[in-house]
Order: sequence, then C-alpha cells, then structure tokens
Amino acid sequence: MDLSAISPTLLIASLMVAATPLLLAAIGELVVEKAGVLNLGVEGMMIVGAVCGFAVSVETGSPYLGILAAMAGGAILSMLFAFLTQFALANQVASGLALTLFGLGLSALMGQSYVGVKPPVMGKVDIPVLSDLPFVGHILFGHDIVLYMGLGLTAAVWAVLKYTRAGLVLRAVGENHEAAHALGYHVVRVRILAILFGGACAGLGGAYISLIRVPQWTEGMTAGIGWIALALVVFASWKPWRVLLGAYLFGGINVLQLNLQAAGIAIPVEYLAMSPYLITIIVLVILSADKSAAPASLGRPFHASN
Repeated sequence: MDLSAISPTLLIASLMVAATPLLLAAIGELVVEKAGVLNLGVEGMMIVGAVCGFAVSVETGSPYLGILAAMAGGAILSMLFAFLTQFALANQVASGLALTLFGLGLSALMGQSYVGVKPPVMGKVDIPVLSDLPFVGHILFGHDIVLYMGLGLTAAVWAVLKYTRAGLVLRAVGENHEAAHALGYHVVRVRILAILFGGACAGLGGAYISLIRVPQWTEGMTAGIGWIALALVVFASWKPWRVLLGAYLFGGINVLQLNLQAAGIAIPVEYLAMSPYLITIIVLVILSADKSAAPASLGRPFHASN
C-alpha cells in the first residue's frame, strides 16, 4: 500500500469531474420536482444523451455539436414523459420507469456501431494567470467548459427560484397546482417546460460521461448515476446548493475509492466499488428525515377540469 502515490491536487480536480454529470442531472430533476412532477426516467435520458452526444461528435468532429445533440436527445425523450403524464395523465412513477427502460434499450441500439470508437477531444479552458497558480490553479482553472456550465447552472437555478417571478410561479405550481390554476397560471405549460429543462440537463450529464469523463461509448455506461441524482434531490431537500454539495460528496467518494484501489489498500475491490452507493444511501437516510421541504403537489396529476 502506497498512499503517497495519491496526489491531493489530482484527487480534488478528479472529484470535480466525477461530480459534474451527477450535478447536471440532479439540478435538472430538482427543477422538475419543484414543478410538482416526479420523473424517474433520469437514467434513461442520461444514457440517450450520452449516445446522441457521442454519435454526433464522432460524425461531425465537433464535441460542442455533440453537447447540443445530447441536450436535444434528452429533451426529446422527456417530451414522451411529458405527453404521458401531462396529457394522458398516466402514472408518473410507472411512466418514469418505462422511460428509463426505453432509454436503455434505445441507446444500446443506437450505439452498436460506436463501440471502440474514440470521440474528438474537448479542450480545456485556459484562464491566463489563474491557470498557472500553484495548487489552486490546477484544481479550479484547468477544466472543460461543461464543468463550469454545471456550476453556473446551479447558481442560475438558485437565483431564478429565489428571486424571480418565473421561479415563484414554478414553486407555486409545485406546492398547490389547483391554487396556481385558479390564479390564472398555466400549470401544464409550466410543468412541460420544467420537464424539457430536466431532460436537457440529464442529456448533458450523459454526454459529459461519454465525451469527457470516459471518452468512449459503452452500453449502460451511466451505471446508475441517474438513480443517484434522484436520491440526491431528496437528501438535498430540493435546495440547489445542497445538490452541489451532495454531488461533490458522491464524486469525492467515487474518486477516492479508485485512488485507494490504485494504491493497493488491503480492502477487497468489491467493497471499495460499492462504497459510493453505500455512502449515498446512508446520507439519504440521515438527511431525508425532514419531508417538509418536498413540494406538496409532487407526483400528483393535474387536469384543468379538476
């Protein structure tokens, strides 16, 4: 066992990369749930975003077009969920599970010809002076643009929910859709827009995995990140900044267990591999005791004739 081989700078920088797909998916799902909709199809939208982004990047040679395609792919798949739950009034839990299963199967079909193919590399953002700072520069200022988009998106969602009329309407729909409808707000429209936003964020998170974190296509490569994102929203009590902290907690544990494996620590690999998920369950149990933060209309269908 050689713990000296673990570099703190590389560890923290890798933590930020590992946390980004989870953060993107979770912040999108937070907006969806704030509107009173429970979408369990995050995993399916992520994996479809991963394969759409990968395929378009390979075919066009542009990872940026791949990122846009991933967001579009996730949003299009979320439209199916929106139709089922907001117009057909299907059960949200069953529809979300079906969406995940459909997404996993669709991505496997679409990605058959891309196994073993390398995508174009997305460059790092080089910030003059700041990138050259010792320790801090290597940790904070040498990442890709999508990582910074995730941080900016978290701040933007927090600001919109807290300070804008749009955020107030979204929260009103999630808390009491009947009262919001009585006040003249278009509940279904607000929920559809929230679902599309969540789908785009999930697709972007999936593309981050296939294009940046693990630049290759492998069937089922999201490996449960979508389910972790769902749990993260709950134990973050539907607060954007707690989603950020939770994502970095999970990312840190995930990266740490990989580094401990590389250092040859005398713990079975299987225990280390399951540690991020085990810690997530423990934190979920501890922090989800306060259910008062959940939107009151979460998971409840709405029809204007009600």
